[in-house]
Amino acid sequence: MADSREPPPFEEAQGDTESEDIFKSAVESQPKEELSRNGIDDLMSGGGEEVSLDDDTPATQPAQSKLEFRTPEEEFNKSSPVAASPPAEMKISDAPQPQPRKNANKSSEEQEDTFLNVSVSDPQKIGDGMGAYVVYKVSTKTNLPYYKKKGFSVSRRFSDFLGLHGKLVEKHLHLGRIVPPAPEKDMIGMTKIKMSKDETISSAEFVEKRRIALERYLNRTAEHPVLRMDPDFREFLEMEVDLPKAKSTSALSGAGVMRLFNRVGDSVNKMTFKMDESDPVLITNPQYAIQWFEEKQHQIENLDQQLRKLHTSVESLVIHRKELALNTGAFAKSAAMLGNCEEHTALSRALSQLSEVEEKIEQLQSQQAGQDFFLLAELLKDYIALIGAVKDVFHQRVKVYQTWQHAQQVLTKKREQKAKLELVGKTDKIPQAKEEVIEWEAKSERGQEEFENISKMIRKEVERFEKSRVHDFKVSIIKYMESLLETQQQLIKHWEAFLPEAKAIA
Repeated sequence: MADSREPPPFEEAQGDTESEDIFKSAVESQPKEELSRNGIDDLMSGGGEEVSLDDDTPATQPAQSKLEFRTPEEEFNKSSPVAASPPAEMKISDAPQPQPRKNANKSSEEQEDTFLNVSVSDPQKIGDGMGAYVVYKVSTKTNLPYYKKKGFSVSRRFSDFLGLHGKLVEKHLHLGRIVPPAPEKDMIGMTKIKMSKDETISSAEFVEKRRIALERYLNRTAEHPVLRMDPDFREFLEMEVDLPKAKSTSALSGAGVMRLFNRVGDSVNKMTFKMDESDPVLITNPQYAIQWFEEKQHQIENLDQQLRKLHTSVESLVIHRKELALNTGAFAKSAAMLGNCEEHTALSRALSQLSEVEEKIEQLQSQQAGQDFFLLAELLKDYIALIGAVKDVFHQRVKVYQTWQHAQQVLTKKREQKAKLELVGKTDKIPQAKEEVIEWEAKSERGQEEFENISKMIRKEVERFEKSRVHDFKVSIIKYMESLLETQQQLIKHWEAFLPEAKAIA
């Protein structure tokens, strides 16, 4: 972005040194073109280690779990999807062109060899009244061998996205994989769209925000080396006919009520049961990496709190910048009316020019408010939701641990019962007791194996999450700084053009 534009030429004004000082300091403080980009790069260089949550040395790659069902292709075929392009103030024409997003977990050769680019576009309203819904065009371009074509497009409604997320969570969460969350429902915004009589909704702010959020969701899912190969994900991208309606996504359905009860139960379980990381069984087995899990959960909690605070501040920034744009527009109108009433010719002309400058500044502030929202606020919102997914896999590990401990407790009781039967000489019940002991020994071993596997998987997934997080924040901050720099350059350009009019007032 910054490489392709030239900053406005700044020349020192001649004469009239008193009025010159008004803008001289602002002009002299502008950076050169060669320093603007390098300065941004220098700010971001070496920052990954400071931002990273993981203070420990990088962990070695764990062995593959028996429950993962992976193929060698999953480890090497990774993609670099296209990130959603944020428009300024919901104007599609003002949005920068989508740029290929490089996956921080892959080498440059792998990025060039394979790709899976997904875009969401062309929202269309279907039906009228409360039965209306919006469909989106999902376009995919890829060279991965397990997709039927190199490029294809399908139509999907919002409930299809939620249904896809539910299927992926059901299949992968219990294995310890972090499943990117889908955008949340907005009943108020969707109700307004349903009741609207306008058939062309492509410019509606709510629909545009949702479109970009859905595109980010699909691209995050496509980045995952396992989720991108999931049959449900491939069916979602490839099947040209409409998918079966996902009834469980409705908030008022029976499945929705059950989902609510399950969430309440999980919340109660989280509050009432705390995993004892000081368990001798865990401490004596270094493969469980107990210290790593304790530190990581603490860091995730702190990161969640700080991101929520920052997200609140950025949302406030967006609101205030929009208010600034509105007030600037009101000032422009007042200046124009005053210029029409002014009898002094030079002053009237200066007020009219001032009104035009303020109108241009109003547009700049509106565009910058859009950049604040899409480059910062939405990024923070996405990662707050992703941290929720990270917490879910940690909680899943606790549930697996509970199952393992329950199996061990039952096994201990069965062994005690068997020993009592042998002492009293009840030989008729001993065979059944032995079978029960063997059964629960198998369950205990299986529970231990599942706990080991999910612990290894979580470490691998969290490491991947942190690399992606640092990469995403770096890219977004650079783009945001570039947008701020461009806005300030345009402001100076407009004020410099107005300066001769101010000096001409006799």
